[in-house]
Amino acid sequence: MFDVIHFRGDTYPAFQSTGNAARFSMPFAKEVLKGDVIYDVGYSKEEWKFPGAIGVDLADNNEFDAMNFPPLQADGIFSSHLLEHLSDWVAALDYWTSKLKSGGVLFMYLPDYSQKYWRPYSNRKHMTYFEPKIIKDYFEASNQYHKIFVSGVDAYNSFISFAEKL
Repeated sequence: MFDVIHFRGDTYPAFQSTGNAARFSMPFAKEVLKGDVIYDVGYSKEEWKFPGAIGVDLADNNEFDAMNFPPLQADGIFSSHLLEHLSDWVAALDYWTSKLKSGGVLFMYLPDYSQKYWRPYSNRKHMTYFEPKIIKDYFEASNQYHKIFVSGVDAYNSFISFAEKL
């Protein structure tokens, strides 16, 4: 048996409310994020961080956050369920792109609009919502990425996106 939650007439698996969304995308991230310098942006808890990554999270009470990374150029950037919390996600992705080496990979796991509670007018911690086509459009319009992959929506009402910087 598994638990469920109900919100505005829809039923969702209860595990969507327990945090650590990254666990559902981690196997895929481990396949595409390689190199010596990987940043994990917004991991919240040490045990949720991408293995071996340099943490970029105010939860660590350090000076680094989504718009202020350590000085190293990255081979990869991992982020799970963070982008929706930022007031200017485009500026953040542009900044993250500037911190990636050529050939580096930006990997994100994002909540999808299909989960009603995650919409900004239901969850005031969220500034925006996403759908796979929005992130795909960003990657294409930036003219800075190739090998663009954006999945469909999974059972966590989220999707994976990653691309390699030119």
